[in-house]
Amino acid sequence: MTDCPNRPPGPIPSAALPGLLLALALAIAGCAGAPEAPPEPEPQPGVEETGPADEDISLELPPSPLRAQFNRVEQSLAAFDWMQASVALDAIPPAAMSDEDVAYRDYLRARIDWVRGDPGRALASLDSLRTTRTSAALQYRVATFRHFMLSLSADHVASARAASELLALAPAEQLPAWRRATWFDLQRAGAPALDAALAETTDPEWIAWLQLALDCRDPDSLATNLDNWLARYPEHPAADPLPGGMGYGQRARGDTVALVLPLSGRLASAGRAVLDGYLAAHYAAAEGGDSPGEVIVLDSDSYAGAGAAYDEAVRRGARMVVGPLSKQSVADLATRPSRPVPVIALNRIEGALPAAGSPLVQLSLAPEDEAATLAELAYGSGARQAMVISPAGAWGEKVERALRERWAELGGTVVSAASYTDREEYSGSVKDALGLSESERRAREIRDMLATNIEFTARRRQDPQVVFLLSRQGAEARSIKPLLAFHYAGAIPVYALSSIYNGIPDERNRDLNGINLLETPWLLGANPALRVAIAASDASVGGYTRLNALGADAFILQRRFPRLQGGPDTLLRGSTGLLTLDPELRLHRTLSLATFDRGEIRQQ
Repeated sequence: MTDCPNRPPGPIPSAALPGLLLALALAIAGCAGAPEAPPEPEPQPGVEETGPADEDISLELPPSPLRAQFNRVEQSLAAFDWMQASVALDAIPPAAMSDEDVAYRDYLRARIDWVRGDPGRALASLDSLRTTRTSAALQYRVATFRHFMLSLSADHVASARAASELLALAPAEQLPAWRRATWFDLQRAGAPALDAALAETTDPEWIAWLQLALDCRDPDSLATNLDNWLARYPEHPAADPLPGGMGYGQRARGDTVALVLPLSGRLASAGRAVLDGYLAAHYAAAEGGDSPGEVIVLDSDSYAGAGAAYDEAVRRGARMVVGPLSKQSVADLATRPSRPVPVIALNRIEGALPAAGSPLVQLSLAPEDEAATLAELAYGSGARQAMVISPAGAWGEKVERALRERWAELGGTVVSAASYTDREEYSGSVKDALGLSESERRAREIRDMLATNIEFTARRRQDPQVVFLLSRQGAEARSIKPLLAFHYAGAIPVYALSSIYNGIPDERNRDLNGINLLETPWLLGANPALRVAIAASDASVGGYTRLNALGADAFILQRRFPRLQGGPDTLLRGSTGLLTLDPELRLHRTLSLATFDRGEIRQQ
């Protein structure tokens, strides 16, 4: 039996992860005195398990003579066919249902409401089922699906609460994953929301979760806060192990680190921006009493290749290398048969890396992560049919592919799409996507057939419920967003990537008012002191704000390197987003939802 897929936050474990983590643990142990590698990660939470899990909790539904009919409803829902699911469910006679069957029917109705795009009604139905006496298996399904819906909303505290409640319902082998989900949702929530939740609750276990999330906001006092929290809550589910990889140590030893960045050639400005961000974070840590170690800066363009620059870094005593920056350089370094020291690469390549040498961790500003998150947020709001507008070329195709894949996984459909290459194509692309060109063509045919002028108002297609605007630059989005209103589609919600905002206040951004976009913590007010320090620097490079944040995160990652041994539990609050680790040691970013209001960006 297949329930609606619950894609849990964070990376999905695979068989490759234990070996990679072992290499990571050995590398860290050599330079930071870290503990041994953790055991193989537990499976992520899911609702597909139907067999008995242990002596106390079974996920197998009780026998029912109506099981075959319910299974047909499940099959239709697995294909996102809510109409067929409704027909099959209505065909089951209520008189034949036991109390458990009635509850299961109501659970299926909630899922039908969700698939058809009514999350409010679906959530209300699930909330009413929480007070109904049912089997443990059905309680688990209801609670899991409820968390799935909340996880796609902007109410991260409610989602975290739902995940924490599942710790009392889940079988033992799934408890680590639900602890992971609780922590991920808490980290997505803002401090004011956590404070409000703490003031409202009287549940001791939930109080401890909220307090831990608040205590971890200040990295300078983290160690002390953790000690105090553990002393107060030694038996709490988050106490052993600590979430986010925090149990593996807070800082790597202050050894020599080499920055391998392009500081000449066509990527010089980008490399300099990364360097500015890294050094600002490095000096801020030193001024705060930390001992971050020595930094060696190497211009990767001065060497025959990434491998030669890496060898020079090792020869000069580096215990870790940060960089390179270009995708090709990362690929060259990733395939080296020998890497004596770990690497924090600043780009991402496709495919699994060969399991040889020290770990190569990939940190990047990959827009694919943002595209997948956009799909989740739009689907969580109730949209099911989308229009996609993207720039032509490899970049636009890559981002659109990531969006479409996640949108289809959730059950959404793309009803129209358009691409553009320059300003002259903006209006035509929007008209085509909205079906206005076809409407105008039909009007011309009628005029020709009647041989007379007729009054005519073009009609756009009515099925898009959301517009995904995948523009690469703000200028593109500022031109296309008003065109949607001009072509009778101004009421459709628009979701966009962070690339439409360059971080510089601009009166023209009023044309982006109302748009929903993902944005980095860096541009939503995080680390203001670092931003001021970079802006005041004589060597500061303008127009590369997010690369400054990437450099700052590279420093954080270098200093928190032991925490990567947490594998799927790893969670770091970065300037570029909330960072999680996948089995190929690629870090993925989760950004915050923001909007433009009176031309200024504001977090939602």
